Amino acid sequence: MTKPIVVLKNVRLTLTSRAGPVGILRDVDLDAREGQSLAIVGPSGSGKTSLLMVTAGLERATGGKVEVAGHDLSKMGEDDLALMRGAEIGIIFQSFHLVPTMTALENVALPLEFAGEGNAQAAARELLQEVGLSHRMDHFPAQLSGGEQQRVAIARALSRRPKLILADEPTGNLDRRTGGHIVDLLFGLQRRREATLILVTHDEKLAGACDRIIRMADGRIESETGALVS
Repeated sequence: MTKPIVVLKNVRLTLTSRAGPVGILRDVDLDAREGQSLAIVGPSGSGKTSLLMVTAGLERATGGKVEVAGHDLSKMGEDDLALMRGAEIGIIFQSFHLVPTMTALENVALPLEFAGEGNAQAAARELLQEVGLSHRMDHFPAQLSGGEQQRVAIARALSRRPKLILADEPTGNLDRRTGGHIVDLLFGLQRRREATLILVTHDEKLAGACDRIIRMADGRIESETGALVS
């Protein structure tokens, strides 16, 4: 039995508004084991992306426990949290979030350079080759198609070989054909690296490719299908 890399216990997230406190996540319990793939699905406003952001430490839970790769996020300061996130978590956003003034190569090398790795450029070249962009390394984001930009974003997210990959609607801005290629690429990389993948999606076909499907409604986990243990 593999061990859990993500453990959420009674996780709550409450945000303030002019109308008063709003419960975004309500007593969520979830674990994800090494090498598993999980899809989080549900209607808009059900808390899917918030759950992903709490898991990444980009949003602080109001209550409960969030543990990632053995780290209790509630006990970590912002600096330590950022260091842990850079080393353990790769995040892929729907809108790519590439630096527009940097080439594909420079975008992928950036996290490695921040981590002080001396071979950042060489490692970035290998990653771009792995995602099929060896011919586009010196192009800027505006010169790349949406699918190519997402490939760069995936290579950047995986540059430090994270144990956990979090993806928020990774095919949401892509056409069906391009999205299919990105899905194949993402799952292939996840399996080869034996990483855990948690993704938010509205695409039932994409969700069906995962080991487990978590359905959310009104800030709670409503149901789960798939194997509990990989």
